[in-house]
Amino acid sequence: MGFTGIHGAAFLGMVEIAAAQLDMKEWDANAPDYSGNTVLTWAARRGQEEVVHMVLERGNVNPDQVDTEYGLTPLSWGARNGHSGVVKMLLERGNVNPDHADTFHGKTPLSWAAVSGHSEVVKMLLERGDVKPDKADTKYGRTPLSWAAGYGDSKVVKMLLERGDVNPDQADTEYGRTPLWRAAEYGHSGVVNVEIFCIFPSIFHDTTVYFFT
Repeated sequence: MGFTGIHGAAFLGMVEIAAAQLDMKEWDANAPDYSGNTVLTWAARRGQEEVVHMVLERGNVNPDQVDTEYGLTPLSWGARNGHSGVVKMLLERGNVNPDHADTFHGKTPLSWAAVSGHSEVVKMLLERGDVKPDKADTKYGRTPLSWAAGYGDSKVVKMLLERGDVNPDQADTEYGRTPLWRAAEYGHSGVVNVEIFCIFPSIFHDTTVYFFT
């Protein structure tokens, strides 16, 4: 099915075996399996940091190659699954686009991290000057803030709202719902409080403690 021994070694984090196989000329480091996952993709998806490091040290690897099933880069997989060490290594590469949207939903690595509530990854991506923090996906038109609010992650929501380049009232293109609407829809009172406080801080005055307890 195209899932070879080298893909299995990356999947399981067997760095010595993966390295030995890559040293053999018949093994192509960029060869995809049946779902379009390369050695690096599987290592990034699974959080196998040693394999990721070993593969990135080789000059014949494309670190920004998307899989054919979901259209995600290794960085997007690392961000989606919360593997901060993998994300850090990939972001240090000059040939990795930190704002590369997938081909299925059009979500950036930041959106994937926000959806899953991986605040450490969100923080790393927001520190980049080449990441658009308010970039909406192409399928639903939802921003990272909208996804974080909908899933009730107040920590990520707060980080995004502290940015001057994030529109807290941007409606999605599917239903026209704002991040605050999404949070209220699913009963995420903590996110609602954070959003109201960040958008309208003057109405809180001395009652801030009440809303956050």
